Amino acid sequence: MKKVFQGNPLARVLFVTVRMLVLVYVGFSFYLAFFQRRMLYYPTRAGETELTPLAVRNGLVPWRSSHGGYIGWQPATEPPRGADILLVFNGNAGFALHRTYLTDGFRQPLEKPAFHVFLMEYPGYGPRPGDPSENAFRTAAADALAQLRQDHPGSRIFLAGESLGSGVACWLAGEHPDQIAGLFLITAFNRLVDVARHHYPILPVALLLRDRFESSQALTRYHGPVGILLAGDDRVIPPGFGKRLYEDYQGPRQLWIQDGSGHNTLDYGISEPWWSEATAFLLAHAPPKPE
Repeated sequence: MKKVFQGNPLARVLFVTVRMLVLVYVGFSFYLAFFQRRMLYYPTRAGETELTPLAVRNGLVPWRSSHGGYIGWQPATEPPRGADILLVFNGNAGFALHRTYLTDGFRQPLEKPAFHVFLMEYPGYGPRPGDPSENAFRTAAADALAQLRQDHPGSRIFLAGESLGSGVACWLAGEHPDQIAGLFLITAFNRLVDVARHHYPILPVALLLRDRFESSQALTRYHGPVGILLAGDDRVIPPGFGKRLYEDYQGPRQLWIQDGSGHNTLDYGISEPWWSEATAFLLAHAPPKPE
């Protein structure tokens, strides 16, 4: 090898440069492979005792399973029999109580709310034990749905998913299509691998990604109403990925886009017309209430 480079310093510089680039590429690929969940999930941990006063101020109390395990947060006032229920899955950061703006918006009007909103806590978030992963979220979501069906027979159950939570909502609807009356998805995407490839275009993300959240594929098994709200200037999940999800879906659908809004700057003010429009769309296309 030394003979190759003798008298040809440019070749040696090119060889060293290429070798360094290859080492950086391989090194970052290994980093992504081993630490990808730290790059995907950003939970905030806090005790139930610490969070309960915040929940109470927002009309919520701890939600528990039949065995006493913590699930998330439920309305402080028990929903009447047959009331429509909305189960919320938040994004990848913080904890469930950071999304009380969804509770406020979807339980309008307050005197007779269209939905009684439940917030599910992910494993590893807030006071809930466990480690974040797609499989852990799926198991928790399926258990939450089963608990709602047990505790509130006769109620229609709708799902709302924000950002990464849209993937959880789509999976749950695809797994239990006859149990979900409608979906509302915020800053959603068709496939997580496509979003990852957008941010890391030169890396083999399709080979490395463990948690994939295949939302378009999941919704091929679901046929109820799906509403989607996108941020027009989203740099985290560019709106094109949500539009692909919308275009892929073959059932009743409606799309809202807030031009100029970013991933974390959507206008959730309760006076925004999309709240009532989304509610009306879901209720108009949902299956009738059980007799």
